[in-house]
Amino acid sequence: MLVPAARHVARSAGHFLLTETTRIDAPPAIADLLRELLAQPTGLPLPPGTGGLSFQLDDAGPPAEGYRMSVTPQGVTVRAHTGAGLRWAVQTLRQLLPPEAYAATPVRGVAWALPAVDIVDGPAYPWRGALLDVARWAHPMPFVRRFVDLMAAHKLNVLHLHLTDDQGWRFEVRRYPRLTEVGGVRAQSPAGHSREQRFDGVRHGGWYTQRELRDLVGYAARRGVRIVPEVDLPGHVQAALAAYPELGNDPARRLPVRTAWGISPHVLNPSAATLDVVRHILDELVDVFPSEIVHIGGDECPTDEWRASPAALARVAELGLPGVCDLQRWYAAELATHLARHGRRVAVWDELLEYGAPADAVVFGWRSQERVAAALAAGHDVVACPHTHTYLDYGETGAEVPGEPVAARLGTPLSKVYGYRPPAPGPGRLLGTQAQLWSEYLPTPALVEYRAFPRLAALAELGWTGFGGDFPDFRRRLAGHLLRLDRARVGYRPPDDVQ
Repeated sequence: MLVPAARHVARSAGHFLLTETTRIDAPPAIADLLRELLAQPTGLPLPPGTGGLSFQLDDAGPPAEGYRMSVTPQGVTVRAHTGAGLRWAVQTLRQLLPPEAYAATPVRGVAWALPAVDIVDGPAYPWRGALLDVARWAHPMPFVRRFVDLMAAHKLNVLHLHLTDDQGWRFEVRRYPRLTEVGGVRAQSPAGHSREQRFDGVRHGGWYTQRELRDLVGYAARRGVRIVPEVDLPGHVQAALAAYPELGNDPARRLPVRTAWGISPHVLNPSAATLDVVRHILDELVDVFPSEIVHIGGDECPTDEWRASPAALARVAELGLPGVCDLQRWYAAELATHLARHGRRVAVWDELLEYGAPADAVVFGWRSQERVAAALAAGHDVVACPHTHTYLDYGETGAEVPGEPVAARLGTPLSKVYGYRPPAPGPGRLLGTQAQLWSEYLPTPALVEYRAFPRLAALAELGWTGFGGDFPDFRRRLAGHLLRLDRARVGYRPPDDVQ
């Protein structure tokens, strides 16, 4: 009943029972993770020592994030080549226990039995991600940590944290405090679907301090999840322009933080001074986030302001660019060069393919399957995330249903998510796949969970086990997995296509 499925599972007779005498023999970080996940629901002390759970690094173990697990009536033995493999084995062990192992409070009267089994496991792809948009709605940090926990439980290893947009700036930049003091608060938000043009009249604001984000990075790392930050540039910046008008193309204009959804026409100007500000922002970003990959957006950047700006046109001529559209490519190249000095790589959305993405950029193919293929054909490392299959803020049903929350679009049921098949790689490399939870219509943690699950479990299986799985088998295993989500109090949407 594992979700995602393991590569090889051989069941045998018998069980191993966790009791008051069960001990943990493991590297300190793995032992701590086992206790953190299991001690609360089981009430067991799980002290150090031999005679129970043995999790060890082994040069002969499976490569990268793989592991081998053997459960016999005498105990559990896990071997892996890396700490990542041991961490995923912890999550597998947790799934082998009764669903009550996912409870947040002690559960009495449960036999904490592990079935005797041999498992050889490891992921198909190194990138198994989920994007959480905290720019449109500043979700509280305790929920972001809970989301990390839920990702790790499904062996997802990349949290793509979308930190800035037209509707809010959530990353504290100490050199430019107005980015959060002004850019982190908007006057109101849309009520209902954006096409209705109704607003709630309620101020919304919030941001994360660098200390909070550093703590989040450490919390996620202990669970095997790395955080890839995104600061969207040079479009999707109206919140930044509200804070610092001089970064825009009309410094005399005073813009508010955008209250409507959609794409703002206001973008950064291409001056040397503005580029320096962006570099300073990235300097602070990489000081907080150790990820090798830094996402700079690059999507949905209107060029109307540049075309109408004498200063922007003069800058185009000064830089020797063919036209204003090339400013988007120029911005990406400049930021890629700056981040390379920090030992980092840029990630961009697939719009940059049209203008020329930096050669070593990771490209996120979101607009269509064809854009995924184009990024691979251009030789990039690619994360396949077409909106048609991986945007989990889209509703599951094909038509509006009374009582269902408002969604950006409709028509992405569980079976469609599980049925996604990326194009053949080459000459670029397919890193994996990623779910998107854009938050225009996900203003609360409860709605994030409602839209995410169980579809995120399906996408997690594609990244771990590989594309082309058996949906009826997944559906059968999911029925048991939902009991775990129940115990974890995940407010998922009951799937229509699970029987």
